[in-house]
Amino acid sequence: MKVSTIKAELNSLDYHGRGIIIGKSADGKKAVTAYFIMGRSENSRNRIFVAEGDAMRTKAFDDSKMVDPHLIIYYPVRVLGNKTIVTNGDQTDTIYELMDKQMTFEQALRTREFEDDKPNFTPRISGIIHRENGDMNYAMSILKSAEGDDSSCERFTYAYSNPIAGRAKFIHTYSEAGNPLPSFEGEPKTLELPDVDIDALSELIWTNLNGDNKVSLFVRYIDLATGETETRIVNKNK
Repeated sequence: MKVSTIKAELNSLDYHGRGIIIGKSADGKKAVTAYFIMGRSENSRNRIFVAEGDAMRTKAFDDSKMVDPHLIIYYPVRVLGNKTIVTNGDQTDTIYELMDKQMTFEQALRTREFEDDKPNFTPRISGIIHRENGDMNYAMSILKSAEGDDSSCERFTYAYSNPIAGRAKFIHTYSEAGNPLPSFEGEPKTLELPDVDIDALSELIWTNLNGDNKVSLFVRYIDLATGETETRIVNKNK
């Protein structure tokens, strides 16, 4: 299995779209997650991340420039008990609401499909961290169109039990530049999680995202023993 550094992986593309990283810290004591958004259009770039309790939402930086909030404004992060949900769209709410009614992560996502942003049909990528008994497991999902056909949805879920310390999985929306943008392919990528604090990790991720296209970054450390969290948000728009 190929293990990449965060620096190498983030520099491999100018435009990843949106990306989710989930893993276990090098000391094995924390769950680590990060979510970033990138943008090419003025509407996509006109956003910031805003903390709202233990959740996080997107917000227009300049309301006068917001053309269409559809697919732009949503909660990327919500917390349901000992579960932290991270996604690239309003499926965060779908997962939260249906899991609260005893459905599974995968069952909740079967009610959704890829985004309706023809011709890209951007994949919906989602992750969930489950903290229990001082440890963690997690899952990641991607819902994407089959070869750009909007009548066919491909669904993939990847589950990770007793994850290795110092490793993370990384999934993002686009595999490369193009018109239309081609969807991510294959399993989530494996990354090395360096033994650093949350500020250093946030700087590492932010610094290595393409300077023209990066918009916002969210990083959270979750103490597996206590559930206490540390969160950092970085916005290009200030």
